[in-house]
Amino acid sequence: MQRLESLLGALSIAGDLAAGLPLETSLRTCVLATRLARALGWPALDEVRHLTLLRHLGCTAFSHEASRLGGDDHDLLATYSGVDTAKRSAVIGRTVGRLARDAPFGKRVAAIARVVTHPRAGERLIAAQCEQAMALAGDLGMRDAVVASLGQMYERYDGGGGPRRLSGDAIAPAARLLHLVELVEIHHRSRGRDATVAEVKRRRGTHLDPVLVDAFVSERERLWGVLEAASVWDEFLEGDAADGSVFDVERIAQAFGRFADLKSPHTHGHSTAVATLAVAANDELASASRIRVAAVLHDLGVVSVPNAIWDKPKPLNASEWERVRLHAYHTHRILAQTPELAEVALIAGAHHERLDGGGYPRGANGPMLEREARLVAAADAYQSMREPRAFRAARSPEQAAEALAVDARDGKLCARAVDAVLAAAGQPRPERVLPAGLTPREVEVLVQLARGSTNKQIATSLGITVRTANHHVENIYGKLGVTTRTAAALFAVRHDLVSIDGQSCP
Repeated sequence: MQRLESLLGALSIAGDLAAGLPLETSLRTCVLATRLARALGWPALDEVRHLTLLRHLGCTAFSHEASRLGGDDHDLLATYSGVDTAKRSAVIGRTVGRLARDAPFGKRVAAIARVVTHPRAGERLIAAQCEQAMALAGDLGMRDAVVASLGQMYERYDGGGGPRRLSGDAIAPAARLLHLVELVEIHHRSRGRDATVAEVKRRRGTHLDPVLVDAFVSERERLWGVLEAASVWDEFLEGDAADGSVFDVERIAQAFGRFADLKSPHTHGHSTAVATLAVAANDELASASRIRVAAVLHDLGVVSVPNAIWDKPKPLNASEWERVRLHAYHTHRILAQTPELAEVALIAGAHHERLDGGGYPRGANGPMLEREARLVAAADAYQSMREPRAFRAARSPEQAAEALAVDARDGKLCARAVDAVLAAAGQPRPERVLPAGLTPREVEVLVQLARGSTNKQIATSLGITVRTANHHVENIYGKLGVTTRTAAALFAVRHDLVSIDGQSCP
C-alpha cells in the first residue's frame, strides 16, 4: 500500500501524452485548481486534485475513432482544445484552420471532409471519454464525488455541454472549477495573460460559473507563476492535500494498464494477459507483486503514439518506427517520476530490450537487464504474437512458441525466461542448443569459473572431484579457444550464460 496522490501525479503524465498535451499539463491545472479552491475556502481539496489529475483518463476511449476521422487522434484533440463549442463559427474555424494542417494536402482535405460530414462525432467522443474516465476511476477506488465529476467534465454552466446537458448548481463544484482552470491553462499557453483574462470574462455565465470566474480574476496575479513555471512537480508535492490514506499500487497499475490497452482495439486486455503470464512464469514469490505491477504498466507509454501509427495496416516508415520506439522510453520516465514506482520503472521500460543489445529504447544488453525485465520481455513477446495487429493476424500458440524459441537460440531473449513463459502458456520447452558445443555440466562449471571460483571450490559446489573439475575446465578452454579465466568469463557474459540471479540462463 502506498500514498495515492504521488502515484496519480506521476501517472497523470500518461494522460497528458494521451491527449497530445505538453508534459505536466495535468499537474499544472491541479496546482492552479488547488490554489483557487484554497482561496475560496473549499474543504474537499483532495476531490479537486484527484479530478484534475484524472481529467484525461478517458482520452484513449475514442482514439481509434478519432484517428479514422482526423487521421491523428492527438491532432484532433489538440485542434478543438479550448474551443467554445457553443459558437459554431469557432468550431468550423478550428476545423478548417487547424485540423491536420501538417498532413499532405489531399489527406488534410479528406480529414476535414470526414469531420464536417460527421457532426455528431463530438458528442460520441464526449460520451466515450466520460464513460471510460468514470469506469476507470471506479477501478481506482476513487470517491463517488470524483467519479461523478469526471462524468461532467464537458458540461457547461449554461446547460449547453454534454453528455447530460447539466447546468448551474447541478454540476459538481469540482467539475465547474475544472472547466475554468482547464480553459485558463489552454489559453495562457497559447495566447498569454491578457487574452486569457478576456476569454474567461467572455465565457462568464455561459461556459463558466460566474463566481469562479470572479475568483480567478481577483487572484490572477498570484496564479500566473503556476502557469509560467518550467515545472510544477515540486509545488504539486508540497500542495498534497490528501488525508494521509494509503492505496493499493497493484489496483492503480491495473486501472492504468487498461487505460493504455484501450487505445487500440488490437491491444484490449494485452497488459493484463502479459502480467498473468509473467507472474505464472515467475518462481520467485517474493517478487511476484513487482513483476505484476511492471507487467501491467509496461505499455503505458503507447498512449504517446498516435493511432494512425498503431492502427496502420502496412509496414511503418522510419519516422513512424522511431515514434514507436519511444513508447518504452515514456513508460520508464513516467514510472521513474515517483519513488512509489521507481523500482519497477526499469523492468517495465525494458520490455523491448534484447540480450544482444538489439532492442530499444536504450539498446541495453544482457548484463544490464534484471531477471524480472527478461521475464516481462519474454511474456510480452509471446502474448503480442498471440494477438492480432493491424498489419498481421494473430499467430497460433505453436507458431508463437517457435518464434520465441528462435529468439532464445539467437541470444535475443533469455532462454530461462522463455522456458518459464512457454511452460506457463502450456507450450513445450524448445530443445536448447548451447554455444561452442558446451554441455549443460560445462555451462555450470563455466558459471562458477566466471565468478572467480577455484577448481577446488567448483568441485565442492557441484559435488564432483577436483580432478573432474580440472577436466571440465580444460575442455571449456579448448572449446572456447581461450586460455584465461577472464576470457572465459567474457564469453559467458556475452552469451548470457550467467544470469542476474546467479544461475545459468540456458
